Amino acid sequence: MHDLQNEADLRGIEIDEVGISGLRYPVCFNDGSLRQAGIADLTVTVRLPHDRRGTHMSRMVTLVHEHLQQFDPRELPQVLKAGADLLDVSSLAVTVSMPIGTLVTAPSSGAESWQVHDVSIEGRLDDGEAVVVTNVTCEVTSLCPCSKAISDYGAHNQRSRVSLAITGRGDNPYPLSVYDAVELLRGCASAPVVPLVKRPDERTLTMEAYDHPVFVEDMARDISHACREREFVHSVSVRNLESIHSHDAIARVSG
Repeated sequence: MHDLQNEADLRGIEIDEVGISGLRYPVCFNDGSLRQAGIADLTVTVRLPHDRRGTHMSRMVTLVHEHLQQFDPRELPQVLKAGADLLDVSSLAVTVSMPIGTLVTAPSSGAESWQVHDVSIEGRLDDGEAVVVTNVTCEVTSLCPCSKAISDYGAHNQRSRVSLAITGRGDNPYPLSVYDAVELLRGCASAPVVPLVKRPDERTLTMEAYDHPVFVEDMARDISHACREREFVHSVSVRNLESIHSHDAIARVSG
């Protein structure tokens, strides 16, 4: 059967990215510290040479089915190379996005519950070199230092969404696990977010936040400082879902 995609293209224009997006597929995530099964959202794209009319998008689903149902981020460079061979390209990008839960314990009652984090892992292969970017988003509590300083009692606090992207390459494509990234993010806040809390836990978390006030700038700098100490190529994004303002407060830093 004639394949139109294999025809030559005479316009001389290379396409930066072409492929599939929004593919939902069962994936078992296992990075050595966390193992969970769920439905992932996947994107697979290639750089299409100027003389090729189209790419083989069905082979991209084949790549997902054969190489990504059991997903270990540490093995993503090998998956990218297999995909490049399958699609006959020199540049390939794969993104796997899925929620990952970590088991947390309430500070006073010891009650266990699952906190869920948005995780996105993008791998890119360009002319034989693979780069993997792991992005983890975690919800925490922040309490305003200024509010605490100027108030006779109390201080406004809010939930914050903090994201950390770590870039790995070469022999170390996955330098920080999802679990360790979550622990780093939770440790730079006024207090953690815990889904299941009893009244003693609520008291403990409220006072912990009051004892550790942080601006949005503080959290961004603390996370970046921890990454710099370990020489991670990173970017940090923090958003405070402000409780007394009609706007959010944001901070971003990279290093």
